[in-house]
Amino acid sequence: MTYTVLSALLGYRGWFRTQRAYLHSSKIPRRNVNITVSSGSVRAKMEQSDNLKSLTPAELRLLIRSEDPRIRNTTGLANGYQQANVIILPDKLADDFEEFCQKNPVPLPLLYRSKSGQSSCPPLAKCVDIRTDISEYNVYENGKLVKTISNLQSYSSDIRSQTEQNYWSSMVSFYLGCSFGFEGSLKEAGIPVRNVEQGTNVSMYKTSLFCVGAGVFRCPLVVTMRPIPSALLDAAVNVTHLNPLAHGAPVHIGDPAFLGIQDLSKPDYGECVDLQTGDVTVFWACGVTAIEAILSSKPSLAFSHSPGCMFLSDIQEPSINPPSESTNLTTSEFIPRCFLISHNPLLYSLASQRAVNKIRKMEKIIGEDPGQRGIKALFVEDELLLSCLALSHASSVAITTGFPTHYMYSPPDETDGPPGAIAMASMLLSLGKKVTIITDRRAVNLNRDIINECVKKGILKTTVPLVTFEDCGADSALQFLCHNGDPKYPRFDHLVAIERSGRAADGNYYNMRGINIKHLVDPIDDLFIAAKNIPGIMTTGIGDGGNELGMGKLKDKVKAFMTNGKLIACDVPADYAITAADLTAPFKRKAQRPASSNLFILYVELWCARLAPGATVN
Repeated sequence: MTYTVLSALLGYRGWFRTQRAYLHSSKIPRRNVNITVSSGSVRAKMEQSDNLKSLTPAELRLLIRSEDPRIRNTTGLANGYQQANVIILPDKLADDFEEFCQKNPVPLPLLYRSKSGQSSCPPLAKCVDIRTDISEYNVYENGKLVKTISNLQSYSSDIRSQTEQNYWSSMVSFYLGCSFGFEGSLKEAGIPVRNVEQGTNVSMYKTSLFCVGAGVFRCPLVVTMRPIPSALLDAAVNVTHLNPLAHGAPVHIGDPAFLGIQDLSKPDYGECVDLQTGDVTVFWACGVTAIEAILSSKPSLAFSHSPGCMFLSDIQEPSINPPSESTNLTTSEFIPRCFLISHNPLLYSLASQRAVNKIRKMEKIIGEDPGQRGIKALFVEDELLLSCLALSHASSVAITTGFPTHYMYSPPDETDGPPGAIAMASMLLSLGKKVTIITDRRAVNLNRDIINECVKKGILKTTVPLVTFEDCGADSALQFLCHNGDPKYPRFDHLVAIERSGRAADGNYYNMRGINIKHLVDPIDDLFIAAKNIPGIMTTGIGDGGNELGMGKLKDKVKAFMTNGKLIACDVPADYAITAADLTAPFKRKAQRPASSNLFILYVELWCARLAPGATVN
């Protein structure tokens, strides 16, 4: 959960690499701050201040050191400066934890690792004592939280007990970026920060996603949730992506169930933050992930900040002092864009502007009409983009194909569907997704032979399950799509129909000449119809004439602009209807037919070639 697989494939991955590089750069933007504020007059001025938000990080640290009761948490304080999670571990675990941070740079952006027993952090701030400069600390013994205290002096070398003297001298402190660091920039951009408005700590949740392990450290990802008005999502993404030290762009936007979060009113850390009308739940990776790492690794002794009570650094936000152009974070083509891909369940996805431009260019190419069938009239911009983003979130995809237009021959199917299905299966398998192919009963042997030959020749890295669907009653489609017929547990999260004959309004199936071929087609359309009522299953239809499964989304255009459109138009819609060119016309005049007659398929095959082991996507 992090970032989506296919959006990374299509260009966002380059942005992520630059973000990782920036996280580990030594060129941390700083501003010189006069932190010599210990005089009695200055301290008295701070103590009398009613507006803590006007104080500098150095001034706030002094108040925290004196245990000022007004500072419950640090959200909304020190706007414009980075805040930090702090994890303090025995030095024997330090190397493993640093590796854990390096493998998971988004939730654990490492700002500084101290030496054993060091209580200062020179790159982050001056005159610091990490034993006193956080308002509340957690103490862990053998992986259990045993108490919360206001300072760690009792564990330091100042204590006379020889046993306790050794505690601090063998401890290493890790300072990790925090999302509180971008709240000031959100506010400056006109984006409401609900937890600050409501005077509460931010909401933090454990997810069902696991971090990459290192040594003894393995734990689930923790995220923060901030409600953002839907009209300001792009702005929120753009502001936060500029600050990788504070976790960067969101890892998820939409229904919390995608992250395994079942009840927003019960955060695992922090406090519940109320949504306002029009708000969308937006989730960022969170440094409290490190606390989960402590709990799972069970060190004999460890300390952390108490969630929401952060260390205040003197480092400016990168969005105020932007990173250099060499990091690509500010380059226009790497600016992330936010797209709504599903209403139920609610789901948004991100893609870099570079990826968006490439896919839109691709969409124009596949919309060319060398056969002059009039398919440009069916074109809807961004259907390909949205389908790609939706597929990037999928874990199990079912693909169906088969258009028996040559009903007098055996086999009767067109040749453009099966190669496209195999090409997409190869691509999806390479991305670690489960793939199933659904076919007609009459075509099982044909498609099994195709799959076996593709495995033999290395086109597919493994065999693909081949299944059929029969209408055996009212719940047949539901039973097929969901485990035990329960809509809460779908077998697939995306259905794709490529050059698959689609059911017309009268219940028949027609080729472009208006000939009824219903006797050769199984009712796979029922699966697409049922999927509309199953949250979590999205659908894509790909066609070149309007009579293909899924093109019912465009049926009014098909009826208006395509030959025989009123008769042949598919009546069954998909969430995304991709119009792709028919390249067969020039060959038909020469009694020839290409192996892949659909330009969309050719493009998919190109992507599959680029997905070969060791290939890179530019």
